[in-house]
Amino acid sequence: MTKNPIKTYAIKSSIADADRRARSGHCGGVLWFTGLPSAGKSTLAIELERILFERGYSVYVLDGDNLRMGLNSDLGYNHADRTENVRRVGQVAALFADAGIIAISAFISPYRADRFQARCAAEDTFREVYVKADIETCEKRDPKGLYRRARLGEISDFTGISAPYEVPESPDFVVDTVIDDISTCVKKLARYVTDTFGSVEDH
Repeated sequence: MTKNPIKTYAIKSSIADADRRARSGHCGGVLWFTGLPSAGKSTLAIELERILFERGYSVYVLDGDNLRMGLNSDLGYNHADRTENVRRVGQVAALFADAGIIAISAFISPYRADRFQARCAAEDTFREVYVKADIETCEKRDPKGLYRRARLGEISDFTGISAPYEVPESPDFVVDTVIDDISTCVKKLARYVTDTFGSVEDH
């Protein structure tokens, strides 16, 4: 593909970060949920979004399945496409954070290098959240039957079976969906959001 010969320049917003925070009561940021398929990433993200919204936060979920229906519909599941998938979402999430919104990104994002690139895009507003669950538990849940199909060879490049998952070495936060139920995990995450990005109740 030929690169666009027209040089582009970053356009800086005339609205200061402090002004955005003054209006919403909290900082923008990226909560990047990573974990094995069926670990509970999307379930936690949707429930956390609801609770934060009810408390007055500006928040939005960027879910892997949803974005593959639109923005990333041209991508598959090989290593290169997974990397591009995370790169695109990392850039979008960073824009949300820059706008003062808390973006909850729920993606398997199996490779550490790709998650690092997402961190670089959002810089100091990025928080990696490891949704921890062992593969045996995830296989038992398997709401879409994907593990079973992967075991039968019907799905190639399936994370945890025929493709690797690189566990975060030093995540910013960990929730264990084997030990704790969804409600407990969400309460822990909500407290973490308040401690990290600010409390709208103090606004």
